[in-house]
Amino acid sequence: MQHETKPSSLGAPLLESVQRLTEELLAEAALIPKARKELLNQLTNYLVQKNEAKQPISLNFICTHNSRRSHLGQIWAATAAAYFGMTDVTTYSGGTESTAFNPRAVAALERAGFQIENPGGENPHYRVHYALDTPPLVCFSKTFDDPSNPQSHFAAIMTCSDADENCPFIPGVDLRLPLTYEDPKIADDTPEEAARYEERLRQIGREILYAFQGAHVAT
Repeated sequence: MQHETKPSSLGAPLLESVQRLTEELLAEAALIPKARKELLNQLTNYLVQKNEAKQPISLNFICTHNSRRSHLGQIWAATAAAYFGMTDVTTYSGGTESTAFNPRAVAALERAGFQIENPGGENPHYRVHYALDTPPLVCFSKTFDDPSNPQSHFAAIMTCSDADENCPFIPGVDLRLPLTYEDPKIADDTPEEAARYEERLRQIGREILYAFQGAHVAT
């Protein structure tokens, strides 16, 4: 499925810097390999089916520690939903264990233009702003079955292979999608750290926006 370019609907206006990056990544769909597009089309189809059934859409992005990739997925999905005016979408994240939202990933989001408040603490409940006149996402590390996450009728999007392998069964899912990404952690404390986090942030954003654009075009 090739997604044609279509202007944004009258969704929530994004922060100016996030809007620019969103439009830049939407224009990079050709960089997504065919095999990845086939996976992403499964997410597109799920969004379309839920929309046609007039059912709320819950997306839970799951990684081992809920510290980097799963949060990036959650934030980009919320951003995509706002951009395309999909008001029935709620995004979540979780892990097979709880740690903390990694400050390197937080810093990458801030460099990209997201506005983030850090209240401090061992597992900070960051407030991530991506759109105007829209409540921020509250992002912190938790297990995928945390009470604050959906327990039924949701899509589980597995952002790392370890989580996919270590969670052979997730109860309550409508869709389980192994959309895995290389961990930017491999570049921590090296000269490549910032570039690797930016690369992963852009890749996840590009792919999630592609999936949401397909649902927007189909509706």
